[in-house]
Amino acid sequence: MAFASTDGAVAGLRRRHKIGNLVQSLLLLCGMVLMLALCGWILAGADGLVWALVGGGVSLLLSPRLSPRVILGMFGARRLSYADAPRLFETVGAIARRAGLPAPPELWYIASPTLNAFAVGRRRQSAIAVTDGLLRSLDLRELAGVLAHEISHIRNNDLAVMGLADTVTNLTRLMSLFGIALLIVNLPLLVMQPEAMPWLLILLLIAAPWGGALMQLALARTREFDADLDAAHLTGDPEGIATALARIDGLQRGPWEGIRFPGRRAQAIPSLLRTHPHTEERVRRLMELGAGRRTPQPAFPGLDRTPLPLVLPRAVRRPRYRLGGYWY
Repeated sequence: MAFASTDGAVAGLRRRHKIGNLVQSLLLLCGMVLMLALCGWILAGADGLVWALVGGGVSLLLSPRLSPRVILGMFGARRLSYADAPRLFETVGAIARRAGLPAPPELWYIASPTLNAFAVGRRRQSAIAVTDGLLRSLDLRELAGVLAHEISHIRNNDLAVMGLADTVTNLTRLMSLFGIALLIVNLPLLVMQPEAMPWLLILLLIAAPWGGALMQLALARTREFDADLDAAHLTGDPEGIATALARIDGLQRGPWEGIRFPGRRAQAIPSLLRTHPHTEERVRRLMELGAGRRTPQPAFPGLDRTPLPLVLPRAVRRPRYRLGGYWY
């Protein structure tokens, strides 16, 4: 009976987290749309407001939807076969069935020693890319948590949500730049007029893109929390996901960097400018879900602390400079 009450408490905690994440996501999306509408209203009143919303809808409908294979090709990824990593395919298939996806995501491999994984596509056509470093650094139980996290992004249509947010943010930035350009051109006429300059509207026009960008980053962090929560539900093993996050964070910092610049990575990027929440906060929330359970019981048999059997050669590719920075 005590275990049943514990499971009920965990379910209640998960439900509260889900509701909180949903409300926060809706508020942030509404705030971003409000920023776009505000720019339109400042530029042309009620007509500008309508045109801003119509322009956002049209841009979203006409925005190009690249095939997952095209995006993965940009990273030099290649598609994995079942023979390359059968345990990985079986795990992805089991998680995808629990998530209710029409088909399991394709698995792609990036020959990079970095530790990373990401999902592309939509529910009916999706793929997950994993790096060589991730496959060799995590055990099966931890890899299942990472894969469940990416599958949760696919099931929750997070890629479409973030695409919408990106479209709204770009339109807000474009309208703000257009308004500032008009202001500069008409500045002599505005100075000669007897009425005072509308400084408040000018400041709002300048600040709107920054506010939209900050809300977009906050939305990305909220969706990450939600994917962690759903991944814990799909695998039945929040501790496995928590240890995967902690291991990735620790390995990416590296011992030499920790000696030379202690705490630098943790504090280098302010929280407001992060696309992902702090690892410590993500681990804390996951461990709350696992607290009070008898023992970790993953939803799939065979998930243990053994490394993933791989027939792939170890990646030794070094990063080189590309447009936008260094990448493998």
